Amino acid sequence: MNQNLIDQFVTILRMQRYADRSVKTYASHLAYFLRLSAKHKPEDITEQQIENFVIWLVEKRKVGQSYQKAMISTITKFYKEIFHRHICLKHLYPKRREYKLPKFLTRDEVKKILDATENIKHKAILITIYSCGLRLSELLELQISDIKVKEKLLLIRQSKGNKDRLMVVSAQLLNALRDYFKIYQPKNYLFEGKSSEKYSERSVQQILKNSLKKAGIITPASVHTLRHSYATHLLENGIDIRIIKDLLGHSNIKTTEIYTHITDISKSNVKSPLDYLY
Repeated sequence: MNQNLIDQFVTILRMQRYADRSVKTYASHLAYFLRLSAKHKPEDITEQQIENFVIWLVEKRKVGQSYQKAMISTITKFYKEIFHRHICLKHLYPKRREYKLPKFLTRDEVKKILDATENIKHKAILITIYSCGLRLSELLELQISDIKVKEKLLLIRQSKGNKDRLMVVSAQLLNALRDYFKIYQPKNYLFEGKSSEKYSERSVQQILKNSLKKAGIITPASVHTLRHSYATHLLENGIDIRIIKDLLGHSNIKTTEIYTHITDISKSNVKSPLDYLY
């Protein structure tokens, strides 16, 4: 019964043109909520019980703010779309915003990672992510037709927020892709797995993990760290924050401004009081 409800919910999200990644996240959160509430029929669960569930997540499971928001959004939308029932959980949204600086790699660290990546396909994947500041989901959706070689442009289709955007492709990236094409000759997607299917997220994550180890990089890093590094290095090169906002596909300039805190500190040349003691 619950699986039928999840399937109905997923169908609605797809019809409303939610991105595949968003649909998976909604479905996962909903499945978790329904599994922990299995002794009740979903339509009979009261608003108070839902509130208690969210409080339990925060106080007992110690979930982060982003997970808390996502779960509340999922439950609210589920009841609205499936049972046409309005659930008011606004008071459960976190009021204080978490302030976390994005993790990034230095230019030297990125170079070491790329130099340590010997497999031509793996290297092309990491270069593409870093040189264009791509999200992992955006990389996996790239098709061969999205590369405009003569114009040196890359089309990112229907990324987060269902927006298209164009990226300038560097000459070095084009060279890396040419070397990769000669050997692997992909048919549809730019980077393909078995049977010409989309490359998997886990495979890309493993590529970076292996390269970090080979390069001897101890800085904690994920695939998304390469995107953060791209934005940080653009700022360090003096690129206007508004241009970087568009390149990253951000809807709000405030999302992009978080990177200025990193570059402002690095350029401030503030000396530690310790330096004046010796």
